[in-house]
Amino acid sequence: MNSLAWFGLIGASAAAVHMGMVWWLVEQFQMPALLANVLGFLLAFCVSFVGHHKLSFAAQQAQVRQALPRFAAVALLGFVSNEALYALLLRAGLEYRLALFLVLVAVAGMTWLLSRFWAFRADGRKASRGASL
Repeated sequence: MNSLAWFGLIGASAAAVHMGMVWWLVEQFQMPALLANVLGFLLAFCVSFVGHHKLSFAAQQAQVRQALPRFAAVALLGFVSNEALYALLLRAGLEYRLALFLVLVAVAGMTWLLSRFWAFRADGRKASRGASL
């Protein structure tokens, strides 16, 4: 399976974890959707980093100590974009689950590009040998 396919599968898994957590917190605990979104993001981040490091971008051979802070920066940028767009869509009257789905899809492209070409790129010649799209 190639990098993009793994990225899609892991991203979909992380998005499902994210959405499931938000749904559970909103429905079971009447937590505000924007606050639930923060908690959903934190759990999904763990799923996403491990999956992308071990599968999506494994060929790039980035060390965890290098990739984790970079991916955290990418994820944080994605989350800030996510939260801002989510707030706008909620204020526009979209149902919280539909709004979250649209936001997660919109942010995925940016996350792939930054992850592929920066966060999981290993420094040095070793990284260029096995990296494939």
